[in-house]
Amino acid sequence: MRKKTLLAALLGLSLFGLTACADDGGQATPEATSSEQSTAEGQAGEQPAMPEPDLEGVPDVVAEVDGHEIGKEEFVQAYEGQFQQMALQAQMSGQEIDQDQLKQQTVESLVGTQLLIQEAERRNFTASEEQVDATLEEIAKANGMGSADELVTALGEQGLSEEEVRTQAATQTQLDQLVADEAGDVTPTEDELRKLYDESVAQLPAAPEGEEQPTPPTFEEARPQLEQQLKSQKEGEVVQALVTSLREGADVKVNLK
Repeated sequence: MRKKTLLAALLGLSLFGLTACADDGGQATPEATSSEQSTAEGQAGEQPAMPEPDLEGVPDVVAEVDGHEIGKEEFVQAYEGQFQQMALQAQMSGQEIDQDQLKQQTVESLVGTQLLIQEAERRNFTASEEQVDATLEEIAKANGMGSADELVTALGEQGLSEEEVRTQAATQTQLDQLVADEAGDVTPTEDELRKLYDESVAQLPAAPEGEEQPTPPTFEEARPQLEQQLKSQKEGEVVQALVTSLREGADVKVNLK
């Protein structure tokens, strides 16, 4: 049932995404340069075959969080989604994927997400129909779709009913509220934006010999992306701290070895 994997990918605000922003320190270039793109295209024909996920030995119940079971199917869906991303990176770098490590990261992400869902319920966050509509519109826009209806139709073609889509979007809305409540004002300062911009420009690779160095975007052109990167980084740090705190008081059992 890959339909839920697709929805999870479209929802976007997973613990993986937030913690990744916290772990990488917010380092990212404002735009990919033409030289990077051409280099990647030139290497595309030299890549080894795509690796396959190893799911042998995954237990029927991967973990339990305060009595809530995280089943094998849910784990496999999440793992395959993460594995596909890692496999593409591995193809480019030539490095092998540490699947044992990725499995542990996946189950820890699922445990963390469940802890957040439970905390959102404890804080009585709810999602109105209007808020769910807004969440779906945001997801659709982020994935290059024209409307929430287009998103629902696309997911319907994957076998997910509109009710299932709205239920999961409601959960996403509650998690958004929880993160906002916990993080408070995460608006980056001008100094933070300038620092990230300077670091990002400094990390742009040199142009290949004989080619002219592309001009990076100006600070103002990059500002929206810089703001989003810093906000995501700050929210990720808050989520990590919250999950750590929640886990200390929770009954968590991980069965995946």
